[in-house]
Amino acid sequence: MEAREPAPIVDLRSDTVTRPTPAMRRAMAEAEVGDDVYGEDPTVNRLQERAAEMFGRAAALFVPSGTMGNQAAIKVHTESGQEVICEERAHIFNYEMAAMAAFSGCLARPIRAEDGILTWDRIAPEVRARSEHRARTGLITLENTSNLAGGSVYPAAVADEICERARQAGLPVHLDGARIFNAAVALGRPVAELTRKFDSIMFCLSKGLGAPVGSMLVGSREFIAEARLVRKRLGGGMRQAGVLAAAALVALQETPPRLAIDHENARFLAAALAEFPGVRIDPRKVVTNILFCDVAETGLTAPEISRRLAEQGVRVSAFTATTLRLVTHYDVDRAGCERAVLAWRRALGVRPTTVIA
Repeated sequence: MEAREPAPIVDLRSDTVTRPTPAMRRAMAEAEVGDDVYGEDPTVNRLQERAAEMFGRAAALFVPSGTMGNQAAIKVHTESGQEVICEERAHIFNYEMAAMAAFSGCLARPIRAEDGILTWDRIAPEVRARSEHRARTGLITLENTSNLAGGSVYPAAVADEICERARQAGLPVHLDGARIFNAAVALGRPVAELTRKFDSIMFCLSKGLGAPVGSMLVGSREFIAEARLVRKRLGGGMRQAGVLAAAALVALQETPPRLAIDHENARFLAAALAEFPGVRIDPRKVVTNILFCDVAETGLTAPEISRRLAEQGVRVSAFTATTLRLVTHYDVDRAGCERAVLAWRRALGVRPTTVIA
């Protein structure tokens, strides 16, 4: 009897695990390159021009990672000894190795907000003026979508008001828009419209968009000129980076129109998991490609469920002892999501009577 090919891994840990498409690989192999530190890589230059155009800005900068993009923005916008306001679950506060303190000499001022979405009413009481006793506020940062809040999306009016009020207070606002294209699809509005009032924007190419490496920093010509110097200081000056930029150009062209599929698959998973005893998740709050579920009432820990799923070829992230995160992306289709649900059923010992819609 012929041995069956093992089923492909269903990797729902993050959309960072996406692999470059055949079109991206061809573009990388054929990329025209030069020395980007000299500003001579034509493919990087095209990518930067395209990103600036898409966001309606004067300039953009290709950086190796979203963390570098965020930290370069913080460095440009702030002075040492200032505070940076962010939501309590923000990536810049939780997952960037305290870089704002180590590199820019800034202190985070985290604020808890429902579903990770700050409002000006929540921010205003935390803004610190010049004082002999307290650090002065130097920057406000928002994250759209809000990763640790389950991929929640800022309503455009809420983000606009924060930017307008901050400007009146003399404060810049930076957007960690790692998944801003997911937000744009969820709201049915272009990224330029959603980000028009921010002083700077970072967005990732290597998450839902699927490019293998890189992020973009977007803003005014003056801001990007300063950020370029910071990128070099952080070790981000790459040479023949056109091989990476070529894949990113394909990602910007190919991927945004299909992100809605990832959102649909996330809603499918949320609805199915909500039917399992002991799994707590509100499918109504799953609006993009990220979902968190609480498994405390199953009698199993999140790491144990993650281990049982991994044994069946399904990978998910245990974020705490009782919560798991799943992220959909273009390398996991609906069939893969259905396999994941069946694996969950076996992991939890649920009899196959639950209907998968």
